[in-house]
Amino acid sequence: MFVSLLRRRTTVSAHCDLPCGVYDPAQARIEAESVKAIIEKYNANEDPAFRTRAIVIKEQRSNLVKEHLWVLWTDYFKPPHFEKYPQLHTLFNEATKLAGAAGTKGGLDVKVADDLLARIAEIDKIFWETKQA
Repeated sequence: MFVSLLRRRTTVSAHCDLPCGVYDPAQARIEAESVKAIIEKYNANEDPAFRTRAIVIKEQRSNLVKEHLWVLWTDYFKPPHFEKYPQLHTLFNEATKLAGAAGTKGGLDVKVADDLLARIAEIDKIFWETKQA
């Protein structure tokens, strides 16, 4: 027993506490919809305190969009998916950039949020096609 206390422990991580195999682009879409709504509310409000809080939340939500997309990109989709849908890498790259510093995380353009939602919709369509196979 004493030896087991001294043994080095290995730390692992996953998008949840247990690699569950449950994936869904809806998580990214919901966060992206939140980002778009925050941008619209920011643009409609002149209160500096409100605007500051909106920016903080928008940046957090944009980061969550990226995280949800990365989980799908790196954990769910496998080489056969990328062979069948060669545009997938480009879609994920564009979507994560649209959610990043040059996109919704760093900006306040509703058009960019709409573009992000459009990329997520394309990913979603492919995702559900792969679930049917």
